[in-house]
Amino acid sequence: MRQPLRRLRTAAVALGACVLGLSVLSAPAEAYSARPVAPQSERAPETQQFSAEGVTTVGELRTVDGAVSSARDGGTQVIRHPGASYVKVHFSSLRLAEGDYVTVSSPDGRESYRYDRHLNRATGSDYTTDGQPGFWAMSVEGDTAVVTLHSSRPARGNAATIDRFWRGYDRAEIAQYNFSAQSVCSTDARRDVVCYKTSHPTEYARGQAVARLLISGGGLCTTWRVGNTNRMLTNKHCFSTQAAVTGSEMQFNYECGTCGGANPGAGTKVSGATLYKVSSGGSGELDYALYSVNNFANIQGFGTLYLATAATTTGTRIYIPGHGDGSPKRLSIFEDTQNGPTCSVRNANFNTWNISYSCDTSGGNSGSPVLNASHRVVALHHLGGCPSNQGAKAHLIYNEIATLIDNNG
Repeated sequence: MRQPLRRLRTAAVALGACVLGLSVLSAPAEAYSARPVAPQSERAPETQQFSAEGVTTVGELRTVDGAVSSARDGGTQVIRHPGASYVKVHFSSLRLAEGDYVTVSSPDGRESYRYDRHLNRATGSDYTTDGQPGFWAMSVEGDTAVVTLHSSRPARGNAATIDRFWRGYDRAEIAQYNFSAQSVCSTDARRDVVCYKTSHPTEYARGQAVARLLISGGGLCTTWRVGNTNRMLTNKHCFSTQAAVTGSEMQFNYECGTCGGANPGAGTKVSGATLYKVSSGGSGELDYALYSVNNFANIQGFGTLYLATAATTTGTRIYIPGHGDGSPKRLSIFEDTQNGPTCSVRNANFNTWNISYSCDTSGGNSGSPVLNASHRVVALHHLGGCPSNQGAKAHLIYNEIATLIDNNG
């Protein structure tokens, strides 16, 4: 039986590899202890599922004893893990007076999230939850998150307590701790989406509706906006519970600024809101999850995609935008070489639920839209195994969710 497209985590990652070199700094410096989480069997339910459900593992949960108060030299706490791709901080408690707030930001301040005592997304920043006390700030790109208390009065005790954080793996660690079905067929022809901004402007534009999905702090898939309302699609094997939705971030515009530049910005991040429907059956069937996001207005400008309502045909030209391996967004337009044969449907009726193709994908592409030359989504990518990478038939998904979306494009 074909396996979901994924990079499965090996047992070696159970406690993580980067214990040395971890630093949790404060101002002034104190002897905080930073340690890996408990063995996998003791982790939160969603993190246990990263391997079993086909989610690429891109981060490690750490615990730390930290606190911020205005009496401590400006009220600043620095959480740093050298080489981390992102840091996502958890507050176990927030005791702020009216008018006070904390920020979680990058060292240069280009990315910053503000939280006050009310945790109001309308007046402050977005955040995620995991069913336990406290909340998770939105992730900060890079290896350092600066937590700062903003107050004009002395604090009584700790104004903010930090007990955990996720740190993102670097590229080598993602490769080391995951493995995948062979789903890059021959030469990898994927390129950064910006590489096609001039030569394929419509494909580039449609790809803006696609986001990187950071699941519960340490898992990775691809997701995208579907239809005219606040609705998103990804794979059921990426997440399938309300708790996972509210624990996850959707990162739009996470792409390189120049072709091959390896210089992505932080983009725009929103949290998951409501899970509306998941498919029945296993990961080899339709394999979808339909949900909404908070702060929808923040991501409307990136556009949307529409589902094809009729079956596609063998030989139809296709392309796939997505976040394979957690990378900045790339486009699969050509099968092997640039300006060579374009990606196409190899078998429009591979089985009851799926079409097949050789368009390049990898772990993290799970949930990517497969679009035709008319820029309609003909399949939801979810299975790997060259030469028959597979996507669930979009018209069958449409039949099940038509009353929950506005697909009038």
